[in-house]
Amino acid sequence: METTTAALKEWNVAVNALENGNTIMLLRKGGIREQGNNFTVVHKQVLLYPTFEHQQPNLLKPQYAKQVEIVDSGWHPEKIKISSFAEITNVLPVSDPSILNNLFAYHIWNEKFVSDRLKWKPQQRLYILLLRTYKLSQVYEIFYHPKYGGCRSWINLAKPINITDLVPVLNDDTYRNRSAEICQFFTPYITFD
Repeated sequence: METTTAALKEWNVAVNALENGNTIMLLRKGGIREQGNNFTVVHKQVLLYPTFEHQQPNLLKPQYAKQVEIVDSGWHPEKIKISSFAEITNVLPVSDPSILNNLFAYHIWNEKFVSDRLKWKPQQRLYILLLRTYKLSQVYEIFYHPKYGGCRSWINLAKPINITDLVPVLNDDTYRNRSAEICQFFTPYITFD
């Protein structure tokens, strides 16, 4: 049995979009608690850890804004459901707004979010992550722990989760075609094989 504790934190609505095959893309610039305040890819294979802390409907396209779940505590539920795993296949640095405009159809965020993300810490690059997402063989419910909180991308869960018998959300051809469509806007780009 293969297991992992490595997890990538992302808005719950974005994790749902990855799990449903609506997107293969995340945007990252790094959180306040990132090492050196910069984003780096720490793991190429990760569990997807849904967060509720900073989800804002006004930063999403309308069809995704309606999907934002409000948590009673305002920050995080007592239990978190982990139901997917992802391979980060590409890391694409971007600083050109025209490239982001070309990518608008491929992600869940609205123009305001993308523009704000690019302008925040302008000396740092924005990164596009392409993720091949897989459903876990079962949904795991884990208790929230304060060490999982805060503005950071990467966490290690207290207990390992089984990642055998994964089911890809998109078949090989569909994933390959979507990632190629996105990568055409970047030269050069990093691919993890």
